[in-house]
Amino acid sequence: MIRLILVVLAVVLYLIFSIPVLSYLKNLEKKDPKAAAKKSLDLVRWILGIVRDLAGITYEVRGLEHIPSDRAVLYVGNHRSYFDIVMGYTTVPAPTGFIAKKEMIGIPLLSQWMVQMNCLFLDRSNIKEGLKTILTGIEKVKGGISMWIFPEGTRNKSEDPADLMEFHEGSLKIAEKSGCPVIPVAITGTDDVFERHIPWIRKSHVIIEYGEPIYLKELPLDKKKFPGAYTREIISEMIKKQQQERAGKLTESEAEGILGEIKQKEADRVVFKNEQLYRFFPSTYTSEQMRREILEILKSWRNSNWI
Repeated sequence: MIRLILVVLAVVLYLIFSIPVLSYLKNLEKKDPKAAAKKSLDLVRWILGIVRDLAGITYEVRGLEHIPSDRAVLYVGNHRSYFDIVMGYTTVPAPTGFIAKKEMIGIPLLSQWMVQMNCLFLDRSNIKEGLKTILTGIEKVKGGISMWIFPEGTRNKSEDPADLMEFHEGSLKIAEKSGCPVIPVAITGTDDVFERHIPWIRKSHVIIEYGEPIYLKELPLDKKKFPGAYTREIISEMIKKQQQERAGKLTESEAEGILGEIKQKEADRVVFKNEQLYRFFPSTYTSEQMRREILEILKSWRNSNWI
């Protein structure tokens, strides 16, 4: 609960004390939009970096070299957690606006910062308003501001992170009409921070991976017809590879952290809660899978460490 309190406190204090900063940035935007966008990103990256660290997140960023440095892009990512946005803003190299659900515009101060960060608010229930939002996104990309969209439309709560919901094909219209490249983004581990055990915030290792750019105009005709489905398949495969890597992450040094209590107490029976073990195992592991892997490591330790 302490982590949750610290995270909420950090965000609330930032929103309150940054009110004068918002006024300054709006004035700067009238004179120098690019400078205002950069300063805004720097400030948001700073506070969200603090939030990330307070939450106990360790992370690995992959594929930044795939992001073009000379033009805006459309980031297309899977969505399982509010912390996806934290990881996005703390790793993107240039000013970026997220496309958020329309309900976010009703949150005081936060919505003002979102507007300042070039975020757009999408009403999926209103086709006309949704089209206006997409057209605004196209103009922002043409003006040098990258956009980030979660084509699943909401947070995915499936047990398997690679089991993505259908992508809304219209979500890629920004790239289709502006000609900008699509950057597929695969994120794993963010739902282990909060969503899997609300209201607690737990430590987690997050991997955020930026894939190779996709140029929609260069796709084969069958892929060009359904670019959302094509991008979804790519992101799903990226997530599967991350899961395979995570499956072998429990090293002997990490096992020492789990098993140290056993040796110290010399207990006949020790019970660990799943939330303790998920610090070291993928969130997709069952209790039985974790038990088997721990037993295998114990066997390898028996002669050298426990005799």
